[in-house]
Amino acid sequence: MSDRKLKWGVLGSARIAVNSVIPGILQSDLNEVVGIASRNLEKAQKTAVKFQIPKTYGSYEQLLQDPDIDAVYIPLPNHLHYEWTIKAIQAGKHVLCEKPLALNAEEAERMVRSANEAGVILAEAFMYRYHPRYTQIKEIIDRGEIGEVRGIRSAFTFNNANDLNNVRYQKEWGGGAIYDVGCYPITAARLLLGKEPAAVTVQAQFSSVHGDVDMMAAGLIEFEGDVSLQFDCSMWSAFRNPLEVLGSEGIIEVPSAFVTPTEESGHFYIIKSDEKNKVSVPFLNAYSLQADAFAQAVLHGKPLPFNATDAVHNMKIIDACIASAREKTKVKLSE
Repeated sequence: MSDRKLKWGVLGSARIAVNSVIPGILQSDLNEVVGIASRNLEKAQKTAVKFQIPKTYGSYEQLLQDPDIDAVYIPLPNHLHYEWTIKAIQAGKHVLCEKPLALNAEEAERMVRSANEAGVILAEAFMYRYHPRYTQIKEIIDRGEIGEVRGIRSAFTFNNANDLNNVRYQKEWGGGAIYDVGCYPITAARLLLGKEPAAVTVQAQFSSVHGDVDMMAAGLIEFEGDVSLQFDCSMWSAFRNPLEVLGSEGIIEVPSAFVTPTEESGHFYIIKSDEKNKVSVPFLNAYSLQADAFAQAVLHGKPLPFNATDAVHNMKIIDACIASAREKTKVKLSE
């Protein structure tokens, strides 16, 4: 096996890139960050100095034209995901794009089709799925350790409501709690159940002060077999991100389901017969695991565990959730 590393370029200095993804790539085994672009060259240079990134660019186009760049990471606001993913694909770059992949399923389908035609890899950046604990949890479910799954409950909430200029509060830019954090419980339920939902019903609280986006939403995602995900998401309530799988014989409890900033936060619990047993999980950087899985796909042809079509399915559910919340009605999903 070659010791070559995947060479990354980053479009923009968004907080998620600077605080999480770039450090994760740098800590991984098969990757290196060789360039960063910003419409503000000084901002790109500042980030480059912090992480010892050798190349900076004063425009996204310049980075995409660089033949030394193999893959690009796109942490731009949601409404720019489609445009710059397509441009990156047309430049022959592999793309890791922040979630949600697009503003709607139609955009996502065009992105996937473009990547397939160009022969490049496209992936949506749900880093938590690459941590081995989700493989453990799914194996526990599939072995029947908690009996038959009766339902899943999950949430992802935080409070950023005072930052009125935040991009999350721009409706046309893909703002709102469902786009930003509601997508996490949805992907987790699909992953653990191994199936797609049939219908969604969502109630949301919209705020005129925050660009008429959904500041909080609570929903019921119905799967076949009368199993459902009950979830809530918020951008103006206290932080939490739990997940619970309720079985006929036991419960899997994940106190911190999507972010694991400390060694203890990654552990989960199995509750059966009034006994609560901790399942210890290694303290691993999910962003590094995501980068290495991507690099394995590009450099060595190993299939990604979550292909780009998965993002299209997820966008269809997000579309339905937003429509349900806006129209105050149940939305059925077609095959």
